[in-house]
Amino acid sequence: MSARARIMNAAMSTSTNIPAGPVSHISDTALWVAVHRAAESKRKDALFRDPYAERLAGDRGREIVRRLEHGSSSAWSIVTRTAVLDELIMDAVRDGADMVVNLAAGLDTRPYRLPLFPGIRWIEVDFPEMIVYKETNLADALPRCALERIALDLTDRAARQRLFARLTEESRRILVITEGLLIYLTADEVAALAQDLHAMPHCSRWVADALTPELLERLLKTSFKTFATGSVRMHFGLTGGPAYFEQFGWRPHTVRRMTVESRRLKRPMPRAWLFKLLAALAPKRVREQFSQFEAYLFVLERAEPSNSEASGAEVSVKVARSGDQLSQQR
Repeated sequence: MSARARIMNAAMSTSTNIPAGPVSHISDTALWVAVHRAAESKRKDALFRDPYAERLAGDRGREIVRRLEHGSSSAWSIVTRTAVLDELIMDAVRDGADMVVNLAAGLDTRPYRLPLFPGIRWIEVDFPEMIVYKETNLADALPRCALERIALDLTDRAARQRLFARLTEESRRILVITEGLLIYLTADEVAALAQDLHAMPHCSRWVADALTPELLERLLKTSFKTFATGSVRMHFGLTGGPAYFEQFGWRPHTVRRMTVESRRLKRPMPRAWLFKLLAALAPKRVREQFSQFEAYLFVLERAEPSNSEASGAEVSVKVARSGDQLSQQR
């Protein structure tokens, strides 16, 4: 058994043999997220219902949340991200996507819980051990569309490019999801991924999330010190918002801010009222500094050259406001 496989088996274990650190492998973060999806699903006013999250999280997931600095207080952002990306994904499906490719899919269960069309092909890509763990725990579950899981280390760029080439031959309009992935990549790795996705001519949209560098730096010094020095580290902060990806051939299609969406969905961050009060009383300089602490949930689309763009016309960006219509009942 390889060293990576041994680490993965320890990480995915639901036994009481807990590794020394709260997060020992990137796949541990999927267990952490599943715990919060399970808790949300039990609420009377749940934004989504994930009947499989609790079994997927297991004892190991609950232990991670207990041991991770501020592991429980991150629930609002994880739940908000899940709900908003549900909306963005369904929008893309209704607009004609015939294949959804979820990179580093983790323990996501959208193929089982979203109202997808039977003709949709849903592809999940992740480490081999994650695929085995997920298939074992979901053996009795029936997806709502054609579901395929592909075991692949996405850091192997050559293998990734071969996969992308095959998928683009099998679809006319591909939607790619990288939920919770970019933050664990370096800027060079994010650039390479953006370029590889753009090289797929049938990849029309890309759903992603990212934090500003200012927010990431603050979190690594306060709430998420584990991810600053541990074996799993957070690296990427999005400079300039989603327009950052224009240099790689992508332009913003839909942009939502985590703080705005959390209020819309009634899942505000802890002590949000206090931060709002402090911001109201603070001088302009401090308010501007607070505004830099933001996370984005967004959809990118291919920026094919046109005459108007060549002459310097601005790209239209649709930004969701707090008054946006709520998504359909899932």
